[in-house]
Amino acid sequence: MKTDDLILLLAQGAGPAPRAQAWRRLWPGAVLGLLASIALAAWLLGLIPAGLYREVAPWFKIVYAGAMGVSTGWLVIRLSRPVPRWRGPLLTVAAVLVAAVLVGLAGWLASPAASRLPGLLGHSWTRCSLNVMALSLPALAAAFWALRGLAPTRPVLAGAGAGLFAGSLGALGYALSCTELALPFVALWYTLGMLLSGALGALLGPRLLRW
Repeated sequence: MKTDDLILLLAQGAGPAPRAQAWRRLWPGAVLGLLASIALAAWLLGLIPAGLYREVAPWFKIVYAGAMGVSTGWLVIRLSRPVPRWRGPLLTVAAVLVAAVLVGLAGWLASPAASRLPGLLGHSWTRCSLNVMALSLPALAAAFWALRGLAPTRPVLAGAGAGLFAGSLGALGYALSCTELALPFVALWYTLGMLLSGALGALLGPRLLRW
């Protein structure tokens, strides 16, 4: 049988390729990963008092982590394709990071000089980033499961994108338990936690996303 004939035979009855397949695989795991992050944070750390939501910091944490989740989710979807166009999503992720850094810098400059370092370190700087990364693990497992059913050809980048995406969901869950109120603290330690998750994803990508 000639190659062209074989291709035609295999293609008979094949409908159009399903649209938004990457999104369909990613979003259930994202929801479960976020719920797991929130549940673990509430169980292990407790939720912040309702009165703290009168402050700016909890909303900044939620908006920052949510924006990172949307932009990194877009990045993961693009990187799940064989010939990805990932520069646009990557620029969006960078823009969110820069915006968070600028907010943190503005908070730093607006603070009295004597309170800048204490605000930056808070009372949990030694564990904040690690908590974000730990709470990202359920979402990271789900993101890798989604990618393994798709066709990523850049495993390091795809793994890093999955790690950043999971890190943003971990940060979102942790934000509901974190009592830190200084914007520079959030800009530094939450970002570091998400980057640690991204680094873990990049490390695992070549091992878990091989064809």
